[in-house]
Amino acid sequence: MTGFARLALAALLAIAAGGIARADDALKAKIGVLRLSSSAPVFIAQDKGYFREAGLDIELKFFDAAQPIAVATTSGDVDFGVTAFTAGLYNLAGKGTLKVIGGMSREKAGYPLIGYFASNNAYAAGLKAPKDLAGKRIAVTQVGSSFHYSLGLLADKYGFKLADVKVLPLQSLSNAAAALKGETVDAALLPVSTARTLIDSDGAKLLGWVGDETPWQLGAVFASPKALTNQALVTKLLGALVRADREYHDVILASVKDGKAAINDKTKPLLEIIAKYTILPVEQVVGNCAYIDPDGKLDVKNVANQISWLQEQGFVDKGFGVDAIIAKEYVKAD
Repeated sequence: MTGFARLALAALLAIAAGGIARADDALKAKIGVLRLSSSAPVFIAQDKGYFREAGLDIELKFFDAAQPIAVATTSGDVDFGVTAFTAGLYNLAGKGTLKVIGGMSREKAGYPLIGYFASNNAYAAGLKAPKDLAGKRIAVTQVGSSFHYSLGLLADKYGFKLADVKVLPLQSLSNAAAALKGETVDAALLPVSTARTLIDSDGAKLLGWVGDETPWQLGAVFASPKALTNQALVTKLLGALVRADREYHDVILASVKDGKAAINDKTKPLLEIIAKYTILPVEQVVGNCAYIDPDGKLDVKNVANQISWLQEQGFVDKGFGVDAIIAKEYVKAD
């Protein structure tokens, strides 16, 4: 080997060693998440390397319901959770076992996300609109879930009692969808991504969208106490997520018309990332692009209202409010 070749090899080895060292220096963390488009910025940040560029080594762990993510964050199985607010999450946060550090998905008019769906038999019998859900058997994932809260908001809007509804907590999205198709419930609240195959196969009927009926702050980013002790980790994570929030907002959401995102040269790369992580074709992804604030802001006033409502219903322990569950040094309030 010539002297030049030896120098070139040494240089390459030095570069490789530097890369390995930088990889070893990356802060490792696990994020609990659902395979839903409401977590699109997480998928974008992971797939496009925004986490890596921020000095993070992120592992995504997937769940089938929101509440188990909160439990996993509390137990330390994951460091961060990105999912919907639930009564269980609030109860854990009220005990100081996790903190909200940022906003994520919102129910907002014009951006279909969670829908009210009727079984075919119930629809034929007169269940034609969300206001008709009074007195019906309705599937949700869990008591105090985001679906349950959405149903409570609907009851308040149309003046019927939530107690008059037979709420059936079936523990997972797949179980709720199966019950709807199997006609063992009259209706269900489901993300459009879960319900799409039912609608396309004429297995259920869409009644309307939560965002059109009762807009609210659906999802958030939250952290375990251990993760919160590492300021650099939290700051880097939120920075990468906001970068993805902005791109998702400016590219995907800016193209939404009549509830669907456009498929074009600009949007397709991001839509394909979302499709990859949600295991859906792009043609379905375009119809369930949740609204997310471009700066990752959290509607703190609405979160306070959620806690109060859930406490009044007996789903959440009393004795704490929104200030107790938010890491104010990180949350950007809207």
